[in-house]
Amino acid sequence: MKRFIIRILFIGFLLPYTQSQTSTGCGGTKVNDSKKPIKLGIVIYSNDPETVWNALRIANYSLSGKDTVSVFLMGKGVEIKSLSTKDYDVSDKLNDFLDNGGKIFACGTCMNSRNLKESKVCPISSLSDLYEIIIRSDKLLTF
Repeated sequence: MKRFIIRILFIGFLLPYTQSQTSTGCGGTKVNDSKKPIKLGIVIYSNDPETVWNALRIANYSLSGKDTVSVFLMGKGVEIKSLSTKDYDVSDKLNDFLDNGGKIFACGTCMNSRNLKESKVCPISSLSDLYEIIIRSDKLLTF
């Protein structure tokens, strides 16, 4: 009986949260056109293809909502050009991001330590660029 009551209480607490999540259209692709555009900063520190692919998905989604998006690649994140896999086409998402007006920066020290050269995808930047993204962004995400 005690377990039954605990389960009922547990379900009672979780039910409102699960209903609110499903009623918001989770997974949808339509951007709310009535919102005010924001400045979004994204720091990518990972070289995991799925993680970077998802970071670029939210970046592209934000751009479609007329937000300003800046991505700073740091640490392993500067390896972004070599991350595409069969399941996670990072290059495609990255090209969409750049073609739609997204701004990208890459840590110069991180690039140098990996003997990587500057490119359109990885323009050499500095910590002062990262600092500017941090202080000018309305929201900051890290991956």
